Amino acid sequence: MRLGLVWRRVLVGRRAPRRWLSTLRDEVADKFDLVVIGSGPAGQKCAINAAKMGKRVAIIDRGQMIGGVCVHTGTIPSKTFREAVLYLTGYRQRGFYGRDHQERDEILFTDILDRVKKVEGWETEIILSQLKRNNVAVIKGTASFIDEHRIQVDHDVSVGPDEVVHENAVIEFDHALIATGTYPARSPLYPFDSKYVFDSDTILSVTPGRVPKNMIVIGSGVIAMEYASMLNALQGSRVTIVDKAPGFLSFVDQEILDVLRDSMRSNGATFRLGEVVTGVDVKDGRVRVTLESNKVVKGDALLYAVGRQGNTAGLNLEAVGIPTSSRGLISVNASYQTSVPHIYAAGDVIGFPALASVSQEQGRIASNHMYNIPVDSTHAMFPYGIYTIPEISMVGQNEAELSKKKVAYETGVAKFDELAKGQMLGLKHGFLKVIFCPHTRKLLGVHAIGENATEIIHIGQVVLTMGGTIDYFRDHVFNFPSFAEAYRVAALDGINRL
Repeated sequence: MRLGLVWRRVLVGRRAPRRWLSTLRDEVADKFDLVVIGSGPAGQKCAINAAKMGKRVAIIDRGQMIGGVCVHTGTIPSKTFREAVLYLTGYRQRGFYGRDHQERDEILFTDILDRVKKVEGWETEIILSQLKRNNVAVIKGTASFIDEHRIQVDHDVSVGPDEVVHENAVIEFDHALIATGTYPARSPLYPFDSKYVFDSDTILSVTPGRVPKNMIVIGSGVIAMEYASMLNALQGSRVTIVDKAPGFLSFVDQEILDVLRDSMRSNGATFRLGEVVTGVDVKDGRVRVTLESNKVVKGDALLYAVGRQGNTAGLNLEAVGIPTSSRGLISVNASYQTSVPHIYAAGDVIGFPALASVSQEQGRIASNHMYNIPVDSTHAMFPYGIYTIPEISMVGQNEAELSKKKVAYETGVAKFDELAKGQMLGLKHGFLKVIFCPHTRKLLGVHAIGENATEIIHIGQVVLTMGGTIDYFRDHVFNFPSFAEAYRVAALDGINRL
């Protein structure tokens, strides 16, 4: 006997109009081939890919979070924040007009966040349109597993100031994908109040006003360094980076880190690395951080950006026997299957590399595997983008990794300030480095920092994926003037070293 759909409603206050009660019901069918929990990059691509195969697909997410963390608190807002900072500060023009050049006399957080909210709204509309166009049912609510083939969806609808309609439904599925993402980790040592002490989510909902003159950033990973460099680019704002690690962005090429550090220091940044925080307090609108070394760091605000937790606590994974790590992350195999073969997981919730671009591919691969569609393995050669100011990108191996493996290599470098395009933009920082085998000339890695680094990296990605050599860059013509010609300059530099 088919289970079908089970409905329950709870109404607080007077009876709600029928139009309020149809929100969840109209979007839920009796049974789906695939149910996706989470509407971020991994969830979207998995759902749409399966729908294109003719499968009946539903995607579940909280109403205000369609698009996932990527759209609302992660990739899109932080990168839009960066673009707003670059524009409003006139940062890109400082090479010609001096370090004090700025588009506006005073920049408020409102000016930056207005742009963030607009882009967030546009992205949400586009995602909903794409899901609708591909006949993916969008179920707004909170999902939790009942057993290996059933999920309960809870949904609250506000009817008035003191009236809430609570609806829930039980839906069946053949396959499921968990793509619930992550949320910022918090330490009990920090008095988070979203006024003076923030995490990487709440920094984007800061009360409109002046940009803090002295910002303390706790952490040395990607999120910490992105926000630290963005805030540091604001005129009159000084950033202090504090972390117990001896360095920052430990997986990045050392020469690139040197350029980033020098660039940030030239704008007034201070690094307190290898320091352990022992106390944090807020008094009279000032944040005071005490270090184990007895140093004290003071600021107008503090951003805590040390790690993220898997957003799995409310999924009731115990009901299906899927374990999670101490950080709430889910383990998967190469096809993104969990310990329950027909339940998959993808995106940030499975951990490294936690990139929106890679999450999209993980979602596509998972849906292909569900329905026995072959997948090319070349996806492993993915580019990494870090949107600091200046931005960083890389693909393939770096010098430290090759040295550890005892692999012979040679390098070639093109400095952006020696390119015609770089001179036109007044660039003072940035370069592209190619790493290759001195015997076969096969390309092993590409690393870049500076304007458009995250764009030009894809040329190197293609050559790496195809198993090409640096002779490709020497023997082909690139537009002039362009940043792409850095590949030819770097290749010639490397060949001259042989």
